[in-house]
Amino acid sequence: MGGFLGELGKRLAERWLSLLVLPGVLYLAVAAAARVLGQRDPFAVHRLTAQVTEWAKAPAATTLGGQVVLLAAVLLGAAAVGLWAQALGSFVERAVLAAGWRSLPRPLRRPVAARVEWRRRRWSAARERYHGARNAAARALATRTPFDHSERHVAHHAMTRIAQERPERPTWSGDRLHAVALRLDRDLRLDLAVVWPVLWFHVPQETRGEVTAGREAVSAAAALGGWAVPYGLLAWWWWPAAVVAAVMAVTARKRLRLALEAYAQTVEAVTRLHAGALAQQLGIEHTGVLPPEAGAALSSHLRGGAAPD
Repeated sequence: MGGFLGELGKRLAERWLSLLVLPGVLYLAVAAAARVLGQRDPFAVHRLTAQVTEWAKAPAATTLGGQVVLLAAVLLGAAAVGLWAQALGSFVERAVLAAGWRSLPRPLRRPVAARVEWRRRRWSAARERYHGARNAAARALATRTPFDHSERHVAHHAMTRIAQERPERPTWSGDRLHAVALRLDRDLRLDLAVVWPVLWFHVPQETRGEVTAGREAVSAAAALGGWAVPYGLLAWWWWPAAVVAAVMAVTARKRLRLALEAYAQTVEAVTRLHAGALAQQLGIEHTGVLPPEAGAALSSHLRGGAAPD
């Protein structure tokens, strides 16, 4: 038990250092540089070097006690900034996924609903173009006439850039996860929100590790977006910080989309591969791939409905 607790403490310390302290120390260093350089001459490295040298010669930095106090203050400040950025990252994640946008107050809900409707119109138009191109390709194949299939691929890409399924949320990222639930309900009549918590305990440890890694990648990308806010605030003293914040925000958006795509694919694959075995373990007999009838019975059973015969 002592070895386990020691290893756990070591891992927690490593995560605390890598997720909070190190990024926080970097931010404090940039903030100090921004305060020294200012707006008029933002790249005056010689002035920054002179100021750092002056700080190093200060009495508090030359004694052991002063160095300990300074180090502790820096670590605490870095951790505080890191916690702030992590909280902002959680807010960014919730805002991007927008799962509960319908419960927003009416003044906030109206513009979000308007955006959802706008995305639906765009998706419907793109879907019509894709189906037109697909039908034209089918007719060309039936009549054995030459046809440029790139138009069909371009139309499909334009549709999926808006959403995989009919938009129900104001963002692509939110709709990407929602599309998994829609497809599983349509194909297997599975209620993902009900089935997933039980399925999680049924799948092997290795599979849970893959899902956890995907979820952590989503959180890490959102946390990068959270860091863009503190760096953006430094632009009040040092305008290049706005460029840094913009690069962070763009990078976070790209990483978040890639991470959500991978995570959504993983969740859907795990559900399709293991839901059948879960149904059989709970007494819902079927053969082969999980049929929609068994999927509906599994969802009903896990909601607290009648137990399977």
